[in-house]
Amino acid sequence: MLTESRSRATASLHGLALGDALGSQFYVPANRQALTDRSLPPGPWQWTDDTEMACSIHRVLTDHGTIDQDELAASFAARHDFDRGYGPATNRMLRLVREGGDWRTLATGLFDGSGSWGNGAAMRVAPLGAWFAGDPARAVREAKASAQVTHTHPEAVAGAVAIAVAAATAAAHADLTPGRFLDQVLHHTPPSQVRDGISEARRLLPLTDPILAAHTLGNGRAVSAQDTVPFTLWSAARHLDNYEQAFWTTATAGGDIDTTCAIVGGIIATRSPLPRDWPSSREPLPAWADVREQPGRR
Repeated sequence: MLTESRSRATASLHGLALGDALGSQFYVPANRQALTDRSLPPGPWQWTDDTEMACSIHRVLTDHGTIDQDELAASFAARHDFDRGYGPATNRMLRLVREGGDWRTLATGLFDGSGSWGNGAAMRVAPLGAWFAGDPARAVREAKASAQVTHTHPEAVAGAVAIAVAAATAAAHADLTPGRFLDQVLHHTPPSQVRDGISEARRLLPLTDPILAAHTLGNGRAVSAQDTVPFTLWSAARHLDNYEQAFWTTATAGGDIDTTCAIVGGIIATRSPLPRDWPSSREPLPAWADVREQPGRR
């Protein structure tokens, strides 16, 4: 059972890292035409903080089978690479944790005590959902625990819960319609702006244009959970069994492309193979993550 859980989480992590790394390339002006053409930019594609933090979640689950918050905070702080694109608040918090600060005090004190409602807790959580596939209630509890280490605002927590349940659902059910997929996520997501946005995403499932969908749902440009999670779930729902189509649909909407593509990639990779030639251009995952590299397959 543990082997199966880790295998699912590892597949999700590879999909997350690929979406993150490829998505991050489209901030480079020279690669904008490649996005328009839906063609691959030259490698290597470097991953960002999304992948670095997701690797910590994967490692803590591998070591403990559950989210040990103290271990996760220590891993986030020890592995923190300033150059991976972390936000200023997270950079400062993780530096202070390394210097001996209490992560509980630091996380709850962010933004004048309201906590962060950024999309950081959602961007890293898909492998956790895959680990607890078939047990959405457990995925909810573990996602909350993983979020609270850095993001205590209810919107950020709701975003992490929604993505974890999405990955758990995608991994557990082979025969899954877009509507049933989002209904399951809605059932477990607490009342919040995030949940309201997912309800709107459910209503917009017949829409085919990602730019129009993002106009209503957001595309992560505001870097908040409520501006990121609904659109990523709309995109994932529309392409549950096709990683390549899910990626391009998500990236086309612009905004926080590495994060939206990381989220969608982590969900879809629980059930869809990665495009054959893409992973070879992605930067390898860090050795400390103890994750075996997977070749692309189709």
